[in-house]
Amino acid sequence: MQPSRDLRGLWLLPLPWFLLLGEVARAGRAGFSCPAVCLCASNILSCSKQQLPNVPHALPSYTAQLDLSHNNLSRLRAEWTPTRLPHLHSLLLSHNHLHFISSEAFSPVPNLRYLDLSSNQLRTLEESLFSELQALEVLLLYNNRIGPVDRSAFEDMAQLQKLYLSQNLISRFPLELVRLPKLTLLDLSANRLKTLPVSDLQKLPAWVKNGLYLHNNPLLCTCELYQLFAHWQRRQLSPVVDFQEDLHCLSAKKPHSVFNLNCSEYKERAWEAHLGDTLTIHCDTKQQGMAKMWVTPSHERVLDEAANSTVRVFENGSLHFQNVQVEDGGVYTCFAVGEAFNETLSVELKVYNFTLHGHHDTLNTAYTTLVGCILSVVLVLIYLYLTPCRCWCRGVEKPASHQGDSLSSSMLSTTPNHDPMAGGDKEEDFDRRVAFLEPSGPGQDQNGKLKPGNTLPVPEATGKGQRRMSDPESVSSVFSDTPIVV
Repeated sequence: MQPSRDLRGLWLLPLPWFLLLGEVARAGRAGFSCPAVCLCASNILSCSKQQLPNVPHALPSYTAQLDLSHNNLSRLRAEWTPTRLPHLHSLLLSHNHLHFISSEAFSPVPNLRYLDLSSNQLRTLEESLFSELQALEVLLLYNNRIGPVDRSAFEDMAQLQKLYLSQNLISRFPLELVRLPKLTLLDLSANRLKTLPVSDLQKLPAWVKNGLYLHNNPLLCTCELYQLFAHWQRRQLSPVVDFQEDLHCLSAKKPHSVFNLNCSEYKERAWEAHLGDTLTIHCDTKQQGMAKMWVTPSHERVLDEAANSTVRVFENGSLHFQNVQVEDGGVYTCFAVGEAFNETLSVELKVYNFTLHGHHDTLNTAYTTLVGCILSVVLVLIYLYLTPCRCWCRGVEKPASHQGDSLSSSMLSTTPNHDPMAGGDKEEDFDRRVAFLEPSGPGQDQNGKLKPGNTLPVPEATGKGQRRMSDPESVSSVFSDTPIVV
C-alpha cells in the first residue's frame, strides 16, 4: 500500500504548474483581440473583401500590416482607429470608395512605410496631406481621379522613394516631386500632361530620370521633346527602353511617335572650357552609390589626389579640373560598378586656347555701353533744341553799339565806311551798302523785285555817326534776286 500513496503524491506535484500555464494561456488570448471580420496571423491582419463601411475597432496595437482593400470605405477620418498603431508599417486601402482623407488621418501611424490608396475616388491632394508620414517610402495613388496636386502635399517626405500617380487627371507636371532627396521612381503615365519642363528635366541626374515614367500622355510634339527622349534613349533609360511604343505626342490632333518627328538628329554635347577655368564633371550613372573610376584620354587612371596634375577625383566620383590647360582636352571615361549592374560613360572635354573676361569686366563693359548710348541721345537733343535761334527771333531789337553793327551790312558793304568826324562832301557821309529785299512786303512781287513806281524806305538816323542795327532777317535774305545800292 505504501507504493500507492507515493504514486498519488507524484501525480499531485505537477498540478500547480498546469494551473499556471492555463492562466498564462488565458491571459494571452485576452491580449490578442483579433476582430471577428479579419484573419489574423501573428502581427498581420487581413480584413479585405468584407464589404466593410468602416474600419474595424479594437485593432491590436502590435499590428504591423493591415489589409483593408476591396471594401466600401468612403472616408478616412482622423479617428478611424481609437488606438495608436506605432508598429504599423504597411496599410492597404486600395479598391475602396475613398473620396475624403483627413489631414490628421495618419497621425496614429507615424512609422508607416508603405501606403496603398490606389483604385479609389480621390480628386485632390490637399496641402500637407501626407506631412505626418515622414518615414513613408512607397505611396500608391494610381487609378484615382486626382487633378490638382498641391505643391506642399508631399512636403517633409524625405524618405519617399517610389510614388505612383498614373491613370489620373493631372495636367501640371509636379516639378517639386522630382526634387525629393530619395525619390527614385515617379510614375506620371496615363495622365493629361501636354507640356513638360524640358530644361528642368534635362538637369536631373540619371538615377532620377531612370525612374520617371511619362508615357501615354497627350504631349504636344516639339523638337525639344524629341531631344529629351532621344537623350534618354541614348542612355538606355528604363522609361524609354520599356515603353518606347507608348511614347506619343500630338500634332494637329493626330498622334505621332516621338522618335519619328522631323527634327535634327540628337548629338551628345561636349563639355567646353577655356584656359584657366575650373569645372567639375559628374559621372552621371543610372544608379546611386556606385564605385567610380576615371580614365584620361591617354588611358591613365585619374588619382584621388592631384599631385602634379590639374585633374583629380572627388569622393563622390566627380572629375574636378583646376586651372584647365589645352592639353587637358579629350575623351574621359568613367567606369562605374554597382550591385545590380556596371556602367561605362564617356565624356568629351573641349578646351579653347584663350581666356574669357571675368564676370565683373562683362558688367563694366555693359554699363559703359549703356552710358555711352544715353550720352549720345542727350547730345543729339541738345543739338536739336538748344542751338542759337535764327528764324524765330524776329522783331527783337538790340541796343546800338559801334561794334555790334549789322553783320550783313558790314560784310556786304561795297565801300569802306568814312569817319563821321572827317570833312568832305555830303555824299561822302553816306555809306554805300548792298541790301537784299525779302520775298514778301509792300511794293514787292513774288520774286522779291521792286515794282515800278515804288521806292525803298530808308530808316531815319538816330544821330550823327550812328547807325541802326540791321534786322536779323538780313542774314537769311541773301537769297533775294536784285541788289539795291543805297
